[in-house]
Amino acid sequence: MNTQKLNQQKNKAIVLVHGGFVDGSGWAGVYSMLKKKGYNVLIVQNPTKSLADDVAVTKSAIDSLNSEVVLVGHSYGGVVITEAGTHPKVSDLVYITAFAPDQGESVSSLIANPPPGAPVPPILPPKDGYLFLDRTKFAASFAADVEPGLASFMADSQVPWGLDALSGAVSQPAWKTKPSYYLVATEDKMIPPPAQRAMAGRAKAQVTEAPGSHAIYVSKPEVVAELIQRAADARA
Repeated sequence: MNTQKLNQQKNKAIVLVHGGFVDGSGWAGVYSMLKKKGYNVLIVQNPTKSLADDVAVTKSAIDSLNSEVVLVGHSYGGVVITEAGTHPKVSDLVYITAFAPDQGESVSSLIANPPPGAPVPPILPPKDGYLFLDRTKFAASFAADVEPGLASFMADSQVPWGLDALSGAVSQPAWKTKPSYYLVATEDKMIPPPAQRAMAGRAKAQVTEAPGSHAIYVSKPEVVAELIQRAADARA
């Protein structure tokens, strides 16, 4: 038992940050796998109303930990970790089919000019300052490889995504000073894989590719957990 506790103390903690339209519950499979391996894992429940609020909530979670932190972001969560990752406790960044903006960039600017033929996410017109995906098209665009019942639940339990979060611009990209890892989901219909590869290359991230939808963290948690573990064990 003492040896096990010592091993746990040596491991970096892992903080998981969800993206837009969803909450932290989607990390359940990844969380369970990492916990079984002895990692201290924390899931951030960002309100996704504004980037500033989400960065503050994420930094508060990091502050609560007494070790180095591997900061993981999915989709819009990549913007959050890019801004919050400058926190001195953060040792590594892991992007899961996520946005990795440069200084001054936001989700809005990154999606402003999609390449010809790229799939267009079925985002409905904003209502009261918030966005939703068309529920009838949610599974096909966001979660095509997720079990149908769960994909339907995800569509019907969407979290409103604030326009202020969408337009929130990064001030100082953490990937410029922190080691980064990136998982490209090759069947993503929300963020085109070529855009993922371009952002990963710019961040000089170690890239892994796997077949999967935008919700690969739900459908293939073992692939995601393996990449996070690689980051957590690096330079331990």
